[in-house]
Amino acid sequence: MDVGPARVALLGGFGLGLRDETVVDLPRGVQRLVAYLGLAHRPARAAVAGQLWPDVPEDQAHGSLRSALWRLQKAAPGMVDMTGGALCLARGVRVDVRETARWAQRVLDRRQDLPDGMPGDVELRGELLPGWYDDWVVPERERLRQLRLYALEALADGLARRGRYGEAVEAAHNAVQVEPLRETAHRTLVRIHLAEGNLVEAVRAYESFRVVLAAELGVSPSPRMEALLAGAGRRLVGPTVVPIHRDRLVPVGAAGIR
Repeated sequence: MDVGPARVALLGGFGLGLRDETVVDLPRGVQRLVAYLGLAHRPARAAVAGQLWPDVPEDQAHGSLRSALWRLQKAAPGMVDMTGGALCLARGVRVDVRETARWAQRVLDRRQDLPDGMPGDVELRGELLPGWYDDWVVPERERLRQLRLYALEALADGLARRGRYGEAVEAAHNAVQVEPLRETAHRTLVRIHLAEGNLVEAVRAYESFRVVLAAELGVSPSPRMEALLAGAGRRLVGPTVVPIHRDRLVPVGAAGIR
């Protein structure tokens, strides 16, 4: 009986589960084949062989590909569509990277409504195939990381514009956790706090980023970040604030602020 594969996991590590919930243990060479097809768009057989076995003669690379396909067919029948001289995962096979990328692209497409909810922690923060350093993995890892960050920032801004501040803050915090030194993520978080009227929270978020940036890189936030807090500081009046540096204002007694 052809149980067929149900889902390929590439985020946080490789995994393959079938429709009957069986988890398939594959040799590393076969894992690489499945992962490559999960990231590629219907490559030719010769391209697959060349990418996965670049350091051996062409005939040997094609032999290794045939062997990997045979092993995969035994473990997960119907996994690969091999028609027309090209290879691709069969219709209906779910790949977590593809699903996450579709979610991110929908968020970034202003013609579409914002999606309800966010993907899970692995989809948002999981590294693509950690520990794999193949030439076809490394650029995809960075591309996906950037795509998720831009999507989280766009989602946070979009939710804030709709007055859904709690969800917006959650999305911005997710972006900050993915890349703690990314200023655009921190600026998004500060803007949301300001839009909601939480000035102290905005200053706290700014100051937290300033301290981390100074400790890690020895630099200060950009003028664009400074400008956000300069405007907010003018609205914090009276004995509840004291000036710091040039135009930053810090609430006295605010947690975590020096």
